[in-house]
Amino acid sequence: MAHTSLSSPFGLLSLFENDARLVALEWGKTADRQPSPLLEEATRQLNAYFDGKLEKFDLPLAPAGTSFQRAVWEQLRLIPFGTTRAYGDIATALRSAPRAVGGACGRNPIPIIIPCHRVVGRGDRLGGYSGGDGLETKTALLRLEGIPIT
Repeated sequence: MAHTSLSSPFGLLSLFENDARLVALEWGKTADRQPSPLLEEATRQLNAYFDGKLEKFDLPLAPAGTSFQRAVWEQLRLIPFGTTRAYGDIATALRSAPRAVGGACGRNPIPIIIPCHRVVGRGDRLGGYSGGDGLETKTALLRLEGIPIT
């Protein structure tokens, strides 16, 4: 499996590719690098996003998960840059429950690119975030996109 690491404002990130599709983004550094054109493009797009020059990722993705999780992740990809949606709104769209949506968000294998940080609770509550430093990272990602956080 091809993989690479990059520095980000949120620490080291590692990207993983399988069959010419991005399958994971994890916090931390991989032991060695096995780069590929896709991973180089993903790194370029992530750096542009962190620099405020990219609002939508255009990468082939293949996140592994249940059919429900993949449906949630597809809903997340529809949330535009600089906006948020509530867990309950996504649950309604999928005829599910907010907790189930939250569980799928927590299992998102490609955070940032599949923007689970854009999902919040009702009444301006942030909800949770399983990546990086948790809510601190979620808050920073939302601020990066111009979303005011109190």
